Amino acid sequence: MTCCCPHSISGGRLFSFFARSYRRRFAKKGFEPSQRQLLAGLSQAGFQDASLLEIGSGVGYLHQTLLAQGARTAVGIDLSADMLKEAEDWAAERGLAGRTQYLQGDFIELLDEVVPAEITILDKVVCCYPFADLLLNSATKKTRRVIALTYPRQRWFIRGVVELMAVVLRLAGSDFRAYVHDPRDIERWITKAGFKKTFQQQTFIWLSQVYEKP
Repeated sequence: MTCCCPHSISGGRLFSFFARSYRRRFAKKGFEPSQRQLLAGLSQAGFQDASLLEIGSGVGYLHQTLLAQGARTAVGIDLSADMLKEAEDWAAERGLAGRTQYLQGDFIELLDEVVPAEITILDKVVCCYPFADLLLNSATKKTRRVIALTYPRQRWFIRGVVELMAVVLRLAGSDFRAYVHDPRDIERWITKAGFKKTFQQQTFIWLSQVYEKP
């Protein structure tokens, strides 16, 4: 369905390398500022008793926190098997295993297996995908009520860092790349699907947004 298989495979390998450190970092420091902003936006939209879909779910701390605070169920999708293993272990430790499901792979290639959810979350995922329009168009089709996301602001120094990362990854033999997509395009793609932006905050690097269906 997509032409980014080498990118996805390399991304899975890269993120698997960081899986344990991601979980340890959260245990020590908690949510990043942009994630706290995203949680504020989700609280404003309302997530009580909602079904969640997190694309690029990592070790699971975001959707599992929402489950602990009143969401009903969650499906997490990630390229990395190690990330999902950490998520499954943590869900079991927190008594959430019966309310979570995890799928490994590229969200676009798993579409037929994904059941629509009331809330879809993409925390720092748009920047990991070469075809942001395809990603967001597919995500909105799987979203009944709220879509929440964080992605890089379009600033010259952020683009510079991303370009430097590309050089390093290329030298390391990895096909994975990060991307800085235009926020105007992202908003246009989401609103075209019938959503309205109801929340936006930003940090020095990240833009956090929540869109709701009227």
